[in-house]
Amino acid sequence: MTNRREFLTQAGLISAGMMIAPNLLSAKSNKKVVGLQLYSLRDQLPADIKGGIAKVAAAGYKEVEPFGYSKKDGFWGLDAKAFGELLKANGLKAPSAHFDMDEYFVEGKTEALKSYIEAANITGMSYVIVPSVNGEVLKSANEFKQVAEKMNKAAELCKKSGLKLGYHNHNFEWKPVDGTTFYDVLLKETDPELVHMEMDIFWVVRSGQDPIKLFKQHPGRFAFCHIKDRDKTNTDINTEIGKGSIDFKTILSHAKLAGLKHFIVEQENYINIDPFVSIKESCDYCKNVLKV
Repeated sequence: MTNRREFLTQAGLISAGMMIAPNLLSAKSNKKVVGLQLYSLRDQLPADIKGGIAKVAAAGYKEVEPFGYSKKDGFWGLDAKAFGELLKANGLKAPSAHFDMDEYFVEGKTEALKSYIEAANITGMSYVIVPSVNGEVLKSANEFKQVAEKMNKAAELCKKSGLKLGYHNHNFEWKPVDGTTFYDVLLKETDPELVHMEMDIFWVVRSGQDPIKLFKQHPGRFAFCHIKDRDKTNTDINTEIGKGSIDFKTILSHAKLAGLKHFIVEQENYINIDPFVSIKESCDYCKNVLKV
């Protein structure tokens, strides 16, 4: 028989457990995961999309960021539903994808954009990402503002379908034009509640900018980052995360300030290494050293 002291002790432990459990659950739900921008495997996936996705999962990734979708060809020959099912079967999610927006920004047409929104929802995404903007419409500060306004309108379309819009940078965004830069105009003229930034850290560093400074100047604007290291010898190309010159530990220590929720590895080139070996090395480093 349980005496009163034992009962109170057990009750106290249960109460403590009930108080601790939500915190544990919360910590688990806030755990970061490593994603892969599938452009890293642009030569491998067309040949074997199912096998390639299985290898991505086996390398330790939990998220992927596709690219190159079209209504005609889908994702590497799979429509949005089939691609989503393939990801699910491999324990993967796609919170975002890069969609070609040239038709929208150059010609003002929304047909392709609407097909992207539909595909994103079917696949279970939360963000439609603009991977770049055609330089044809970025020749003056006035054009910068026009593109920013179009981005706001695209973001409104996304919002109506329960999605958000993001923008991924390269380095041309910091080229001075008419006393300003495209990136400065984007951050100033787009609605921070609608347009979110995906910082490609490699391109920011390569352009001579400071990622941490940008985080501090625009806290909360960066929902995503691309983790892509810079080769120490040939600084124009990538290498596996941790082998290059970028101080990701310091940069990502400001993740909370930046608003970062998704950490995506991208490798644009490979030197004397199998791509699948490379992406695993980068994933392991992100998990074990960067604690992403």
